[in-house]
Amino acid sequence: MRVIQHPLPQLPHPILSHSSPQEEDSEEEPKLKYERLANGVTEILLKDAASCITVHDKFLALGTHFGKVFLLDIQGNVTQKFEISPVKINQISLDEDGEHVGVCSEDGKVQVFGLYTREGFHENFDCPIKVVALHPQFSKSNKQFVTGGNKLLLYERNWLNRWKTSILHEGEGTITNIKWRANLIAWANNVGVKIYDISTKQRITNVLRDNVSLRPDMYPCSLCWKDNTTLIIGWGSSVKICAVKERDPTEMRDLPSRYVEIVSAFDTEFFLCGLAPLADQLVTLYYVKENSEHMEEEFRARPRLDIIQPLPESCEEISSDALTVRNFKDNECRDYRLEHSEGEPLFYIISPKDIVVAKERDQDDHIDWLLDKKKYEEALLAAEISFKNIKRHDVQKIGMAYINHLVENGDYDAAARKCQKVLGKNMELWENEVYRFKTIGQLKAISQYLPRGDLRLRPVIYEMILHEFLKTDYEGFAMLIREWPGELYNNMTIVQAVNDHLKKDPSNETLLKTLAELYTYDQRYDKALEIYLKLRHKDVYQLIHKHNLFSSIEDKIVLLMDFDKEMDRVVEELKDKPQLLHVYLHKLFKRDHHKGQRYHERQISLYAEYDRPNLLPFLRDSTHCPLEKALEICQQRNFVEETVFLLSRMGNCRRALQMIMEELGDVDKAIEFAKEQDDAELWEDLISYSIDKPPFITGLLNNIGTHVDPILLIHRIKEGMRIPNLRDSLVKILQDYNLQILLREGCKKILVADSLSLLQKMHRTQMRGIRVDDTAQAFGVVVFHCRHMFHKECLPSPGTIPGAQFCNICSAKRRGPGSGILEMKK
Repeated sequence: MRVIQHPLPQLPHPILSHSSPQEEDSEEEPKLKYERLANGVTEILLKDAASCITVHDKFLALGTHFGKVFLLDIQGNVTQKFEISPVKINQISLDEDGEHVGVCSEDGKVQVFGLYTREGFHENFDCPIKVVALHPQFSKSNKQFVTGGNKLLLYERNWLNRWKTSILHEGEGTITNIKWRANLIAWANNVGVKIYDISTKQRITNVLRDNVSLRPDMYPCSLCWKDNTTLIIGWGSSVKICAVKERDPTEMRDLPSRYVEIVSAFDTEFFLCGLAPLADQLVTLYYVKENSEHMEEEFRARPRLDIIQPLPESCEEISSDALTVRNFKDNECRDYRLEHSEGEPLFYIISPKDIVVAKERDQDDHIDWLLDKKKYEEALLAAEISFKNIKRHDVQKIGMAYINHLVENGDYDAAARKCQKVLGKNMELWENEVYRFKTIGQLKAISQYLPRGDLRLRPVIYEMILHEFLKTDYEGFAMLIREWPGELYNNMTIVQAVNDHLKKDPSNETLLKTLAELYTYDQRYDKALEIYLKLRHKDVYQLIHKHNLFSSIEDKIVLLMDFDKEMDRVVEELKDKPQLLHVYLHKLFKRDHHKGQRYHERQISLYAEYDRPNLLPFLRDSTHCPLEKALEICQQRNFVEETVFLLSRMGNCRRALQMIMEELGDVDKAIEFAKEQDDAELWEDLISYSIDKPPFITGLLNNIGTHVDPILLIHRIKEGMRIPNLRDSLVKILQDYNLQILLREGCKKILVADSLSLLQKMHRTQMRGIRVDDTAQAFGVVVFHCRHMFHKECLPSPGTIPGAQFCNICSAKRRGPGSGILEMKK
């Protein structure tokens, strides 16, 4: 809901009560903005005067001194008119639904009627009725209202549809104000303020008036409910905030069930005409006497609208505005009223000839104020924060004003930098700004801020800037080529332009390197590498890695290595590029395991950092890497498989097995490792570790039968332990045992058959005759089965050398060289 702008005459902005005109440039931003309620209201107040107004979320109800009631829309247009009385309307009351109206006038008339029904109440009293208040739920079932003159009367409709009257209070003078909230009615008379609980029919408090010297008809009491239990009282220069609380049932006796606690009480500088809640703060309308010493002459007698922060015994001023309302010099304290809207923080300042609407300043107002103060940076930031609530072109409008301001002040870099935030996705505005910067000779300033993402300008814009740099700044040109994506411009156009400049300066290294980068982007790697190699640039490998050329020139990497025969120099050049160094050394290792052996220790860290999958194959294949260093690195990085391999290779098989079991938790791998090592102690460690882990026991039962007696494991299993798939494991053990028995029986049969066959073969061999050709002399001859023959006389006597019946030659071979001769000499 927004009110049409209608600035106050002589009041383009609220005037802070403590500021002088000379301090206007340094004043703080106001909290509220003001608009005059115009349209139909203007015509009404030309002929009549406002006496009261009541605010509803849907409409306004205005009472006048000539006894008329007007229903108005939010812009002040008249929607309905009622002729109530020939004299002043004192009060208008609306229920929460805005369907019923209560009106009272100075001549004692009271009317309650429905805006959409014919039901109503009409009564004439013999005294002025100052106030009337409908029950908030009057349109529903609670047909109740109260009137205030010299008595506080409650009207209720009974079951016969007649109005019943009850006197709630009398005898303390005229009742000047009534506010009804939920079940609580607060009213003010000459003595003070009282609260009545309509649900329990009990009066629960009496808050006395402080300054009794002030006439209550000239300085009336202001009341408003902040919520259903918090009443705010303003009277003269005194403010009290009262909280209605429930009494402890044990303390009730004959007391009301509720009581009131004053949570804040303080005095103000001026006289209160009205007040309204604003979150945890208060909006207060003050009347300032002409002879006040606190204001300068030109501000005297103007009403003030302040926002204050209540404290227990004082208050803090947040803002203070002096308002120039029509005929303010003729008004008194009782001529002003302050009403507020529950639905939106709107505050209506009512005077006889003027109605002003105050509302909180929104983000748009904040931005306008910043722009007015030339605080463009803050205005742009505020606009970006509130982008959801304002149009994008409004942000751009603010930003363009800021950019123009920076350009006018010669701060071209800052202006160009702001283009990123301000111009956003508006490519037309971007191109306009580029041409403006070209006109003022500042293309370089805007070059680094141009769009280069999904949204981009026409290629000719980028080419124009590149040509500008190419004329005057080769280094700047090279930087743009490195930073800008190649698709922003026509690559071949720029290549041609660079070649044209190289014709004039063919050895310019900056242009050559830049041309190589242009070729690289165009995937013309042969030309790019030709330039790099021609330059013999020390960062040739870095450039290749930067542009990820290895995937395209993988078959040429050896040639690139051969370009510099000194391996140490290559490694030194690549020491700051460890990933590239790893690629180089890895390919070197694949090519020859021994060529780069002095770098194997460094390669351990490189594999661990960039290529773990190839670390274990490297450890297996390398015979030059230090195992202790490799173990330290693998343990630091918690590389379990590599650590296990190194431990086993270093002979620490028990620790390796422990890691497999504890770190990997892989029983199959542990069993396989124990099988490979074939060490009884390892099997004992494995069984000890697994004995309290049912899944491990299952794995052992299924796999160790051929290496360890399963009975050793079964005897160590605790009684009652639940082992997964135990039956299947036992069946497998029995099957394996049966298989072993069958194998042993089969082997035994084969062994017996082989032994018998060999024995028969030996028997047949030994039974064969041996031809003896020594028949020249009649000597006795002894022939052994080994086919060695001796003269009988030459053999030692059986009594001298035991075992002489055996062949001395074969016996000597079994005992060692020369043993047969020694035996014979004995």
